Amino acid sequence: MTSHFALDARLQQDCHLLGRLPMSHLLLVDKAEVPWFVLVPETVEIELCDLDARAQATLQDETNRVARFVRAAFPITKLNVGALGNIVRQMHVHVIGRRDDDPWWPGPAWGQPSAGGYRAEQVAEIGARVARELGGDYRAA
Repeated sequence: MTSHFALDARLQQDCHLLGRLPMSHLLLVDKAEVPWFVLVPETVEIELCDLDARAQATLQDETNRVARFVRAAFPITKLNVGALGNIVRQMHVHVIGRRDDDPWWPGPAWGQPSAGGYRAEQVAEIGARVARELGGDYRAA
């Protein structure tokens, strides 16, 4: 991990910091329509292909853990997982639980308007669920 790491200002603005896995910071996007998490690996690299094989494997493992959590903890139809970075160039991976009755289905979640974000107690409850489920090497914020 690098001492030059700083979370992108847009991610800070749009998300709640929940905690930390060995490589990644775990965020919750402040759009309550769908369970939407973002992993931000602590690296200066901006492209997945520029990570060494060990870092790629670690990030993939963390992404899979969060995806399995979303699938188990929320009533979803489909997982959307992606590493887009046209607006926020800092490396980050989205894990979004989608339902065929969510307001954006079947289109993309990215760039959609939100009816509202989470209340503080909802963020705390989701954060506690994440901590229970991911356990072990996960540290709450």
